[in-house]
Amino acid sequence: MSTKGFGTPRQLFKYTGELSPGVVSPERSVPSHVMRSRYADDGIPKEKQPQKPWQIEIKSEEDIEAMRISGRLAREVLDIAGRTAEAGASTDDIDAVVHDETLKRGAYPSPLNYGGIPKGLLYLAPMIPLRPAEINEILGHGIPDSTVLNSGDIVNVDVTVCYNGFHGDCSETFLVGEVDAEASRLVRVTYECLHLAIAICKPGIPYAGIGKTIQGHADMNDFAVFKDGVGHGIGQAFHTTPDVLHFANNVNNGIMREGHVFTIEPMINEGSARGVIWPDGWTAATKDGKRSAQFEHTVLITEEGAEVLTGRLPESNPLTFLEERE
Repeated sequence: MSTKGFGTPRQLFKYTGELSPGVVSPERSVPSHVMRSRYADDGIPKEKQPQKPWQIEIKSEEDIEAMRISGRLAREVLDIAGRTAEAGASTDDIDAVVHDETLKRGAYPSPLNYGGIPKGLLYLAPMIPLRPAEINEILGHGIPDSTVLNSGDIVNVDVTVCYNGFHGDCSETFLVGEVDAEASRLVRVTYECLHLAIAICKPGIPYAGIGKTIQGHADMNDFAVFKDGVGHGIGQAFHTTPDVLHFANNVNNGIMREGHVFTIEPMINEGSARGVIWPDGWTAATKDGKRSAQFEHTVLITEEGAEVLTGRLPESNPLTFLEERE
């Protein structure tokens, strides 16, 4: 904020769409019986990071079984959160549901105080409602607040839970009420980008292949890939190697090996591939104020290919953007 003389303070930061921060509620508590993450008290991750980007942990069978459990719990919470993403609900309402459902499962909401994040729901990002102006342009890292969803919105909900010391991470973009055809197409193409990328994953494949696959499908559909959002290794560390780039690249971030576990989480934009960061230091918005969508899974490399640890369940929310195409 800045003032000149005795005039009204002027907001210096220029938001690229109609959204601006709402009111953030107090940090939610975690009961003592829930195993807390190692960064819960001071916000500082404790795991030692590899020195080279191609140095990637190979999980033991015990680790993998623990991650299957945390992945399943994350999926259950995400499905419940998705049913809460309706017109009239605030993003803080959804955060409250995610927090409570995570604790019911004896898990810790991983984003809570990770690097100082004040909420347990990271990346909750309301996207453009059906209105004359493109008003809702959040890419990710949105902090849940009093912002209310409207019919026509698309909203990404990203859930990560930590159970018995292991993280499970997934996200989906949900349609709120009736959305326009182009919003539905954006969401569908983003979903396809994720699953096309998963389909190439197997031992011996360079991680750079993921970005090439996603970029190719986005380009073919006249959408752009947000280049600053990356997937990541995951396990007892919330974020570690490999860095999974979602755009075409030749970066040596390693070769897939059996036992690697990581996320793929492309953010696909209607317009510019570039973004801006809000003054809160977390929220990323599209530079041109146009829409963005995202999907994410936690993936395990197996002997024969890939296993999705956060896969959809029979009772998961219907993918209406796919049904509309049929």
